[in-house]
Amino acid sequence: MAKSNDPSNPEELVKYIASCLVENADKIDIETVEEDNKTILKLTVDETDKGKIIGKNGKIAKSIRNVLKLASTKNNNKYILEIT
Repeated sequence: MAKSNDPSNPEELVKYIASCLVENADKIDIETVEEDNKTILKLTVDETDKGKIIGKNGKIAKSIRNVLKLASTKNNNKYILEIT
């Protein structure tokens, strides 16, 4: 089950959303890579849970990326989500 506290940064936000969607929340890993004025968040989940993160036609992944886009307006940094 996901934690009930509010995420305070984009990395925690992605982890929180992912933990609500997957069955193996303990196998969620996020690697952060910073380049120039953008931050790449590499989300890794259990192989059996990848479909739940991506969704039909990538709709859930697109929604997570949209939330990240909103978070990036707060601190003038671009966030990119990669699902591996």
